[in-house]
Formats: sequence, structure tokens, C-alpha cells
Amino acid sequence: MKTDELREKYLAFFETKGCVRRPSDVLVPTWDPSVLFTPAGMNQFKDHFLGKVTLDFTRATTCQKCLRTGDIDNVGRTAYHHTFFEMLGNFSFGDYFKEDTIRWAWEFLTDKKWLGLDPGRLSVTVYKDDDEAAKIWHEGIGLPTSRIARMEEDENFWPASAPSQGPDGVCGPCSEIYYVLDDGSDVEIWNLVFTQFNRVGDPPDNLRPLPSKNIDTGMGLERTASVLQKVPTNYHIDILMPIVQAAAEVTSVPYEYDSDNGRRLRRITDHVRAATFAVHENVYPGANGAKYVIRRLIRRAVLDGHQMGLRDPFLYQIVDAVADAMKPAYPELTETVQRVQGVIRGEEERFFATIDAGLQRIDRIFGDMETSGTGMIDGDQAADLYTSYGVPPELLQQMGAEKSFTFDWNGYTEAMQRHAEISGGDQFKLFQTGPLETLKESLRHTEFLGYDATTAEATIKGIIIGDGTDDDSDESTLVKSASADPDQPMRLVLDRTPFYGESGGQVGDVGVIRGDGFEFNVTDTQKHGDLVVHHGRLVKGKVSESDACQAIVDQDNRQALQRAHSATHILHYALQKNVGAHAQQQGSKVEADVLRFDFSNQEALDEDKLAAIRTDVIDRVQAKDPIRWQTVALADARKAGAMMLFGEKYPDPVRMVSMGEFSKELCGGTHLTSTGDVEAFELVSEESVSSGTRRIVALTGPRAKSHIESTIETTRKAAEILGCSQKNLVKAATDLANDVRGIKKELNSGVATEHAASIVGNADPGTLEYEAAKAILRDTARLLNVATSDVPDRLKALLDDRSDLLDELQKMTAGGKLSADDLIGSGQTVGDCLIVVAETPGANPNIMRGWIDQIRKKSDHASAVLLAARQGEKVLLVGGLSNDLVKRGLNAGKWVGNAAKALGGGGGGRPDMAQAGGKDASKLPEALDAAIAEIQAALSENA
Repeated sequence: MKTDELREKYLAFFETKGCVRRPSDVLVPTWDPSVLFTPAGMNQFKDHFLGKVTLDFTRATTCQKCLRTGDIDNVGRTAYHHTFFEMLGNFSFGDYFKEDTIRWAWEFLTDKKWLGLDPGRLSVTVYKDDDEAAKIWHEGIGLPTSRIARMEEDENFWPASAPSQGPDGVCGPCSEIYYVLDDGSDVEIWNLVFTQFNRVGDPPDNLRPLPSKNIDTGMGLERTASVLQKVPTNYHIDILMPIVQAAAEVTSVPYEYDSDNGRRLRRITDHVRAATFAVHENVYPGANGAKYVIRRLIRRAVLDGHQMGLRDPFLYQIVDAVADAMKPAYPELTETVQRVQGVIRGEEERFFATIDAGLQRIDRIFGDMETSGTGMIDGDQAADLYTSYGVPPELLQQMGAEKSFTFDWNGYTEAMQRHAEISGGDQFKLFQTGPLETLKESLRHTEFLGYDATTAEATIKGIIIGDGTDDDSDESTLVKSASADPDQPMRLVLDRTPFYGESGGQVGDVGVIRGDGFEFNVTDTQKHGDLVVHHGRLVKGKVSESDACQAIVDQDNRQALQRAHSATHILHYALQKNVGAHAQQQGSKVEADVLRFDFSNQEALDEDKLAAIRTDVIDRVQAKDPIRWQTVALADARKAGAMMLFGEKYPDPVRMVSMGEFSKELCGGTHLTSTGDVEAFELVSEESVSSGTRRIVALTGPRAKSHIESTIETTRKAAEILGCSQKNLVKAATDLANDVRGIKKELNSGVATEHAASIVGNADPGTLEYEAAKAILRDTARLLNVATSDVPDRLKALLDDRSDLLDELQKMTAGGKLSADDLIGSGQTVGDCLIVVAETPGANPNIMRGWIDQIRKKSDHASAVLLAARQGEKVLLVGGLSNDLVKRGLNAGKWVGNAAKALGGGGGGRPDMAQAGGKDASKLPEALDAAIAEIQAALSENA
């Protein structure tokens, strides 16, 4: 059974049991601070299990993307460990319980309609005190007691060892299902967790029955697929083996299951798949948190490649194979392959730049430890390796473990604290100090006046030298006064301000703060707790603590922000109307007349739906509905129908923003007083952000109007470049792209045809209305795989490419058209061998290799061929020997290499085919003569 079929069968089976099929949650739940990555299928239902949300359904089933690094040392070494994996699950929130869970699991595993596994190969474990589950398995299912094992709390309780060790809270026993393999070993394929207790304090009698019992099950997709497909490891199933093979091809290392390189290739497969999914969701390798995990995975895989002899980036080349293998379930991966490749390649390049020096240092450290008899890797040295060479401590620990060395984690952590660069999380930044903390203690709060005013009288309460963005380079000093220095970033804190500090997706205000003899340009405004902090530069005079001042917000910029923010609410309404209630905000960024809105949806919106959304937004703008806001109790806002976003925590009371009768949202941002003041709206793009999350980028006000004008002009300009009407732009661009591809093929094949010197027409491009121009420009951009604004430049580049390719084609044919028969005719026979050594003007490597293959096939004799083509002052050499000559001990790489040396160059290759280059074309005749003499002598010696 194919893995994709297994995934679908599981979900379909539980749908027949009344479970609602839910999509996989994102891999990186940024709204859940308790985890870096989604570790299990139940995570998206945490509030469902805890009764914190209204239950729209009480039964659910999912296939969840997960990432765990707890067993990273076992990845590639064992048959079943992964970092990234998929978890099949079915869940009950106070609905069905043990009886149904166990019976359904057995039905799905053994019924021929579903998996049809042999019941005789299945065994189970239960928690030692769970008589209820044991009875269901024995009496209800019919399993003999010999195949029902009772296990301790560290094995069959969730969380592990909870009864005795905690934590307090919901918990319960579990039952694991095992499958016996052909070799007699068994593998766990399913875990059924029965959440039925609330732990309160230490034992005894600390497990209190829950009034509402829940079910959380997890079946490893890859592990179960390996059982069904009867393969030795998860890595040999149909969705992973192609990635293993791609890794083997990219690294030029054959995949051998039991070898060290086989283990490395499996680990590379796992890590590049995990990195591909994470980077797809915009988690890039970095120094902290989830980003550090991805850096660690990439660098671990790079180190595996390095140990197999690779010295250049290679992982990024496997991303295509990952996207292709996972495409049936996660088609969105194919949309970001190029971006993901670029990110992974960049990280590879950074690590490769330092890895050799780092490994040399590690060798010295290990050598000194062996000499001195030291058994623990020094934490200071590990920190230096990380900060100087980028070697993550986990990699050093793993390499040391192979030599039976332990690792000084405490020493490493202390050293990194001294470096002020804790790699792996922000846990050391919880207790902050500095000038802002001092101001928070004294001032505590900045009064915000910006809802009703854009200017205000205020008093300077704090002056900080430095903008706080790089604590290593600025002083971040709280001072009593400061004098103008346009190059020195500063921060001012006032007792009251009309400036809006960035929050809720809306960027901070800009403007000016003026006082008696000083002027401070505000370039950004941020919130720090309850303080509003004005970033900028003092451009005039001297400012001192307690100075009176006037804070003046840039009203044009504020108005542009309000246009974009108000349009964001209207867009949210239009999405809910046209896409569905599930299309809820997952994030937003509001800048001056630019908005970016992320929302929940599994697939891309088609052009008709996007057009409907745009029309609805424009209709609401033209309706000029009033925009109002009021502070109300959270309960009253809920009764009024205000939208409450899942995962958000709201204050009480809250600020509710209403637009006409169509929109009510809880929002702390600044807004217009009428939807009509948005002026104009243009939807620029809709794209995938991550699994289940889409992004719309739109413009408002003058920027929207400018975009419309620019689109019309760009379309006209593109058509003018090709000399066609705008209506024919897509066809003309297609013809150009096809012609360029055709010329390239001719260059590779050596067979040229006639081509017009120019394919640019002379039609009047004319001018289209915006909607028509937009559609044509969009389709042309998709054809060329560029942004719409880049279409004219790309067309110009294609025309230039075509011209260069035609020149190359002309050069190729300038020396006349050679054929394999011509070259055979020019050769000489020595004994039983045909020798062809010839200059082939204008030929490229592909053509030359093709001729050599044809000569070897057509010749009745053994054959030795060396062809040369001048490339300006340089020479390209390609040579080949027939197999019988190779068996006699002759070597094409050595033969071609010697010829290249005579030309001041070098090169080589395989015994049967080789390529080299020479630097001095003037010596070509002598080099070819020498090559003939060399092969004649070699034939005589090996006759």
C-alpha cells in the first residue's frame, strides 16, 4: 500500500466513525510559546481538550506534520527515528472513549477493507493498573493474555511517569499496538492515549477522575507504511526512498544500507526534508529557538556530506526531490522550491566556509584529550568552536561520543553567557536590564493620546543613546542630556504622546518632537511594555530630561497607515464572505498605504474569487460607511458579534472597531472615520505562506492609484519591446521563449536550422483598460517566472540571449558541418585500432561527446578519438576510448590530460571519456601530433 493511500484510508476510516477531518496544523505554531515546533497531532486541539473553546465537533481526525529533535542522535542509525514525520491521529473531546477507540483501531488494522494486517502479528501493551483496557483487548477483541503486556508508568502513561513524578494536570494511561516483523522483532505502530485523570499533588490517591474523558491517538505514518510495504526501514518506503536516491545521486555516493554512508544518506534525507518544510514556513536557519534547530539540522547534514568528500553546497539540490515526493499531500511545497533552495544553499555556503578550519581544530582538541587522558570536552573550547567556526555544540558532542568523550554542557552555557550569544533560545533574556528597564521602573506608563490627536504637549522623561538594535555597537546609555549628532541614533521617552507604537501589525508612527532650541526626527515608534519609545535622531540643538516639547505625528504618513489598516478590516470581511468563516487572520503588517494580510485557507484563491474579494472591498469603500470605535467589556464585545481570533488573548475591557454594519473587530490600531477615505484599493498578490495559511498583499490610496497606472504602462512597454499589440503579448512572449529554447537545443545537438535575425514585430502596442492589462501582464509574468514589474527587463534579456545564441550558432557552423562519418574518414588505422585526432571548429562539449559515441558505435575496430575546438586563445579537448582499449589498460583521462598540458592547461576524466582545456591555442597542431604519437605508442605497448 502506498503511503499516500495509507494516509487517505486512515482519514476516510475515521470519517466513517463521525470524526471531522481537520487539516494539519502548521509545523511552527508561532502563537504557542510552549513549543518550538508542532510535536504531535493533539497540539492544535489543546484548547479543545482543556474545554477552553466552544466545541463545533467532538470527534476529529488529522494527519499532522510534526518535528521533534529529542532522538536526533538516532536518526539514520535506527530503522524508525525521524526529526520530521507525519502523525495520523483520531481524537475525542468528551465523546467516545476506550471501548470505541480500541475496537476501531483493531478494525482499521485487520479488516481487509482497510489495512488487512494479520491479527496474529499484533500485540499490545497497557498500563499496569489499566484493567479496563486489558479487559477490552482480551474479552472484546479476543487477544490472548500472552499478547497483552502490562507496563510501568514510564512506558504506558502520558505524560511519562506522571503519576509519581508529575506534572500536575490532565493525564492518563495509554495502550500501544505492536506489529511482529518477519525477523521476529516487533515495531510500535499506534499509541492510544486515554486522558481520564487530573493529577493533583504527589501519590498516593493523586489521580482524580475527569468528568469529561478524552482520546488522543497517534499512528506514525512512515512507520506503518514500512510495515505495509515490507521494507527494512522507514527510509525505504515509497515517499522517502526517492529522496534517499536523490541524495545518493547528488553526493555521487551509492546507497548501501549497512554502510556508514548509507546511514549518512538516510540522515541527510531526514534533515533536508525537515529543513524544507520549516523554511517553506519561513523558519530560516538562525541563532535562536526554532531557527537554531533548523541551522543545526542543515549543518549536521552538511557535515555528513563533508565526511563523504563533498566540499561544495549540495543539500539544496535535494529540495526538488522532497517537494516532488511530498507533493500529493503538500502541493504548496512546490510553490517555494526556489526560495527554500536559496535559503538552504546560503546556510551551506556559510558552514562550508568555516568547516575545514573547525574540523582541524576539533582534531587537535581530540588529539590533546587522548594524549592527556581527558574524557570531557571543554565547554569553553566548544563555545569558541561555535562562535568562531559555526560548529554547533550538538555536532561536537556527537563527534566526541564516537570517541567515548562526554560534553561539558554547563561550561558551554556559561561560556556562551560570557559571549552574550546564547544559541538555542531566548531563555537567558527573560530578566532584562538596561536603560528602558530603569525607565519602566520610574515612569511605568506612557499616556497614549493618538486616537484623538496627532499633536500633543509633553515632557521629556528619558533620553537613551543608541537605538537598541545592536547592543554590541551602541552604548544604550540613559543620559540626562544630549546634543545634536545626525549620525547618532537615539531614543526619547515622553510622559504622554500621540505617536502610535508598533503593535497589532501596524507599524509605528513617524514625525518630529520639538522643544525650546531642539528638534528630534522620529523615524520609528515602538512599544516596550507600557512605555512608548520614539526612535530617531537629534538633528538640532540640545535636549535635556524634563524639557517641555511638542510631539507632532506626520499626518500624511498616519493617514496612509489608517487607510491601509482600515482596508485590512474590510478585506477580512470580504474574505469571510467569499472564502468562508475559516479564513481568519493569522497575521498582518500595516504600513503606509501597504497591507499584508495572512489568513487561514488550504488552497490558493482562483482569479474569480480574488476578483470578487476586490470588488467587495471597493464596494465598501465607495459606500463610505462610518467607522467607529468604543471601549467595551469583553463579554459585551462578544455579544455584539465582534470577531475573536483563535489563539489571541484580549484585554478586558477591549477596543472594538465597527465599520458600518458589516464589520466588528477588536483592534488597538488607528483608523479612518469613513471607509470612503481609503480612496482606492488594489489587490497586488495572493500567495502561500505556509501549510494552511495564505497571504494577500494590497495597496491603498495614492499607492493603489500609482500601481494601476504602472500596470497599464508596464504592459504597454512590454508589448512595445516585442513590437506586438498588448492583446498578443502572451503569445509573442511564448514564441520568443520557445525560440530561445530551440536555439539552445540546436547548439547542444550540433544541428542548426535557419532563424530570422529578429522576431520583433512593429505593431502599435496600444493601450488597454486596467483589468485587461493586469490579466495579460500577470499571465506573461507567470510564463517568464518573474514579477510583473520585471516583465519588460526579462523580455529584453531574452532578446539579448537570442542574439548571443544566434552568434554562437553561427560560429558553430562557420567551419562547415562535420559528421561522425567525416571524422571516421579522416582517421588512421594502426593495427586493429582506428585513431581519430582532429580539430572540430565551433563544436561544444556535448557535440564532441556525441561524435565520439557515434564513432565508437560505427567503427568496426577498436577506436581512440581526441577532438579539439578553439575558443579564442584557449582550446577545448574531449577524448574517448572504446571499452576494449580501456580493458587493455589505456586511459582517456591520461591521454587528454597530456594533450592539455602541451597547451599549457590540464584536465582529465574517466578511462573511457575525458575532457580538458588548454590555454595556448597556437600550439594546437603540435599538441595533436603529440597525441597521435602517444596513442600509437600506447597501442604498440599493449598490443
